[in-house]
Amino acid sequence: MEISRDNRSFIVRGVVLMKIIEYDSIYDEQIKDLLVDLQNYLIDIDDWHTQILSNNYREDYFEIDLELINKQDGKIFLAIENDKIIGLVLGVVNLNDEIDKLTNDCAKTGNVLELIVKNSSRGHGIGKSLLNEIETYFKNINCKRINIEVFGPNKSALNFYLKNDYTIRDYIVSKKI
Repeated sequence: MEISRDNRSFIVRGVVLMKIIEYDSIYDEQIKDLLVDLQNYLIDIDDWHTQILSNNYREDYFEIDLELINKQDGKIFLAIENDKIIGLVLGVVNLNDEIDKLTNDCAKTGNVLELIVKNSSRGHGIGKSLLNEIETYFKNINCKRINIEVFGPNKSALNFYLKNDYTIRDYIVSKKI
């Protein structure tokens, strides 16, 4: 079996099995489904039981993401297989506030807000391909860093980013009272 892989597709015997494309609104409903899947996963691993899925989450969360994309020079890339989304990455450029301007160099920084791969498609390099795609985008628009916030109990995500050369730079510590 001949397998080739470039930055945007997986090809076996000349057949494209998976491709990465920029956002297309024809996939909106599938994107919303993926966002709900991720939120349900976070709910499942949340040992404090603070994560919820509100009634309006599916529609409103997606709209918020789209607004951020438009306001903050962002992009969404989709991993597509047989016209179905199997993963996505969403990133925006950080907006520096007054405290940032007083405390750091304010280098242009990309923020990955979402990186999701369907459970059934994990372990095949799709997450890495999506991450590479958003990293390339950020490099092309002259970002100097990329930040990704990881929910503390999501150890598999943290391990994935550490394996892909990310470093822990900040901690948020919490205490129930």
